Amino acid sequence: MIPVFDGHNDFLLRLLRDPARREEIWLTGEGEGHLDLPRMKAGGFVGGFFAIYIPSPMPHDAPDFEEMMNHPPYHLPLPDPVPLEDAVPVALAMAGHLMWMERTGTLQICRSVADIRAAMAAGKIAAVMHMEGAEAIGPDLDALHVWHAAGLRSLGPVWSRPTAFGHGVPFAFPSGPDTGDGLTAAGKDLVRECNALKIMLDLSHLNEAGFNDVAALSAAPLVATHSNAHAITPSARNLTDRQLGVIRDSGGMVGLNYATVFLAETGKKEAFSGWDPVLRHLDHLIGQLGEDHVGLGSDFDGATVPADLGDVAGLPRMLDAMAAHGYGAELIEKLAHRNWLAVLERTWGH
Repeated sequence: MIPVFDGHNDFLLRLLRDPARREEIWLTGEGEGHLDLPRMKAGGFVGGFFAIYIPSPMPHDAPDFEEMMNHPPYHLPLPDPVPLEDAVPVALAMAGHLMWMERTGTLQICRSVADIRAAMAAGKIAAVMHMEGAEAIGPDLDALHVWHAAGLRSLGPVWSRPTAFGHGVPFAFPSGPDTGDGLTAAGKDLVRECNALKIMLDLSHLNEAGFNDVAALSAAPLVATHSNAHAITPSARNLTDRQLGVIRDSGGMVGLNYATVFLAETGKKEAFSGWDPVLRHLDHLIGQLGEDHVGLGSDFDGATVPADLGDVAGLPRMLDAMAAHGYGAELIEKLAHRNWLAVLERTWGH
């Protein structure tokens, strides 16, 4: 079984919503969602980026976004900013769940590529602590140093809403990514401080102006942990060929997002059967970036995924589809885990 190291999951959000059952959810699995330890083992999932994400409050009179995303065109409004004082306790609770997972002896929070390799060799899930939206960090950036000391090694300045640091790209189809302003002054300081601390910056939810600002400021490889090709599916969240070229030239990479809404040419969120959309995006990403700069970024437990994948236990079926499509064993291993470890070495050192 080929090991899979993954660019993004939202498993900690499930624990946040049902903390009393976290032992069942993680260790034994209750058959819901996409991830748990038994299914990871069954699917060859050896590790990845575990996101700390602050959910947006949902007003009672909010429209049915699920319904809207199944009937394009759509342009979902950006949620309101989440205040720092509301974000901090949620982020701490999610980090606490990840540290509890480590205390079970089944997972290791990794601060280096050597840590990742050691966890994989020991049969533990290799977890990178990632922050998806920096609402739990104030503009003075003191908290960034606290989080780094706690193990944070990857950060996206925004989710798809505004923060003190920049502006998220909306869920919109069809749409380009040029949807608003770039980084704030605090956001530019955040980029510089992440570079100094060797915290990887994630571009996946930034609009085009924010992407350009990071590209101009950052000395590190540019990485989008869970994004797809705009040329195949013209969603605002997907990356244009120009953006892919900037990422390639920086020595960075893109993790393929399994979310159907970013894979299907129709822009619909509903699950589809077959592997053609997945393979079309992979072909395009490899064509634009080169085979050393593409990986997998599932968005498990945060998205609707293809029906033939189902959950993490379906990963071998997806890798088999790549092989049937003509990808050789070496390329599949690069996509599955080698490229992630290589870009992290270029970003963090060893």
